[in-house]
Amino acid sequence: MTSGPTHEQMAARIWSIADRLRGDYKRHEYGSVILPYTVLRRLDAVMGPTRQAVRDRAEATKDIENNQKVLEGASGLPYFNTSKQDFETVGSDDSGVAKNLRDYLRGYSPNVRLIMERFDFDNQITRLATTKLLYQVHNRFVAMADLGQLSNEDMGYVFEHLIRKFAEDSNETAGEHFTPREVIELMANLLIAPDSSTVAGRGHVINILDPACGTGGMLSVAADHITNINSRVNLFLFGQEINAESWAICESEMLIRNQRGTIHYGNSFSDDGFKDTTFEYMLANPPFGVEWKKVEPEVRDEADRGHGGRFGAGLPRINDGSLLFLQHMISKMVPVEDGGTRLAVVFNGSPLFTGAAESGESKIRQWILENDWLEGIVALPDQLFYNTGISTYFWILSNRKSRSLRDKVILLDARDQWEKLRKSLGDKRKFITKDQIADITRLYLDAVTVGADSDHPSHGKVKIFRTRDFGYHRITVERPLKLRFEVTDDTLDALAHAKPLADWADRDDFIDALRPHIGAMWWTKKEATNALHKAAADHATPWPKAAALLKGIWAAVSISDPEGEVQKKQDGTILPDPDLRDYENIPLDEDVEVYFSREVIPHVPDAWIDYNKTKVGYEIPFTRHFYVYSPPRPLAEIDAELRELENRIQKLLGEVTG
Repeated sequence: MTSGPTHEQMAARIWSIADRLRGDYKRHEYGSVILPYTVLRRLDAVMGPTRQAVRDRAEATKDIENNQKVLEGASGLPYFNTSKQDFETVGSDDSGVAKNLRDYLRGYSPNVRLIMERFDFDNQITRLATTKLLYQVHNRFVAMADLGQLSNEDMGYVFEHLIRKFAEDSNETAGEHFTPREVIELMANLLIAPDSSTVAGRGHVINILDPACGTGGMLSVAADHITNINSRVNLFLFGQEINAESWAICESEMLIRNQRGTIHYGNSFSDDGFKDTTFEYMLANPPFGVEWKKVEPEVRDEADRGHGGRFGAGLPRINDGSLLFLQHMISKMVPVEDGGTRLAVVFNGSPLFTGAAESGESKIRQWILENDWLEGIVALPDQLFYNTGISTYFWILSNRKSRSLRDKVILLDARDQWEKLRKSLGDKRKFITKDQIADITRLYLDAVTVGADSDHPSHGKVKIFRTRDFGYHRITVERPLKLRFEVTDDTLDALAHAKPLADWADRDDFIDALRPHIGAMWWTKKEATNALHKAAADHATPWPKAAALLKGIWAAVSISDPEGEVQKKQDGTILPDPDLRDYENIPLDEDVEVYFSREVIPHVPDAWIDYNKTKVGYEIPFTRHFYVYSPPRPLAEIDAELRELENRIQKLLGEVTG
């Protein structure tokens, strides 16, 4: 590389231009100017040596309908510019800079023009010109011709630094498009470290996908990680992004790095940019708890195709599409006979346990675990992300798990692996150090050994479970409906307001028939039936025959009572009491009857299981497995501390009052 500024120096110089925007732009808007301008300046500087050759070739082939490949060949780059303008001539005239800049942009190849369109750069030109900042800003970038001296890798670092600054200044939305670098580095380590020896081999072609790629940080870090292991690997990066500006940033970095691959613009659920394509590695940080209502028809249509589509395992609730992203990624796994796939995804806690037995979420977890794709889950510290302080988890999946992990899942607790930031960045107050990343990676790789060694210092941080350990039978425990029967003022009021009796012509007469019997009570339904029939007959009120009317009457006179009569259907079957209905989750491999006899019958001997309502569910109660009981502090210690505080307060008050 030609001698020139370091990427840290160059990034600082570029961001200093934001000083010119202060006042006319808000901080979170700086990136909308700085990022597209940085892209243009870099492209212009790199194109310098072949600029005239491209112009000459464009003139010679102007009558050819599609001469794009010819011009790319003349440029020697995946982009070109045929304009007579260059960066310096654009800014040569204060009054004409906007016109010149637009002319210059029209000369670019379609891929660059599309990037600028999604940056909404034309509107920025208008805004800068209106505020009389365009000439100043443009010429500050003109002075940065040495951007062309940076290697693709260093320029990538410059751009990444600027993206991070942009994200930090846009705290309210940063988490949607930007993941902190140390989080990505840890994810890339856990994803790729088990394959290090394989990746280091010759002749590898590796395809990586991020279906929610944002500004492309995960793809870039994963690419760096792999090329550090093997610089000769043939690496292709693929991503999909729904936000236009984030897509433009990601596509720009791909262009700046001269990275092979494709970034598709669109919604991954309704517009799959990589149908029938598989990838060796996938990673993603999909937005937490974002609903998928906008694409519900498309998602449900595909779900109806079963496993012929991407969402055959089930659909999560409408307000959280996290597990849709995971199914989408699983659908793009390379078949195990062709080498298989590893993938990693960041989730909040919801996908671990949300959804009751046989709900969409539970069925998705069941499908993943029964296919033995879940390799491990790593709990991260809270307050790692810019726009949320909630706890997050890595899910790591593979369809080629090592023999030692077949039908097993690693749970690794890394919640205490963090250092405090000197200055908070939105909700981000913590970060994971390089040493901690290395420690977590090492612990994950050695998880089976550490989990089996109770003397290992990190044994409490790792647990190994069978895939079936997360399954359970949800049984419905019923108890008999026991009732007594009575007529009270409340009974008559209930009859007067019961909806089933509202249109009964004889309702008021029936109430009058029961009024003399206020205070009467019966312990059996037969006694109550006889008494109520007699009361109605004595008042010359016909006894109703319609089932709805009878139901309304019995609802009014019946009172739940543990000493009451057990109610039965006509066939003698005991009726259950809905108010006493309860549920138990029983581990999948435990005998239901044995559990019921041990845990339920001693407390409620008259209970039974309604087997028709038994369901199978799957959940991963991570925090429960790592819960450590902390006994409360002794009262004497708390009292002593309170007395000490009272004494200090009295002393301070004495100093104030003299």
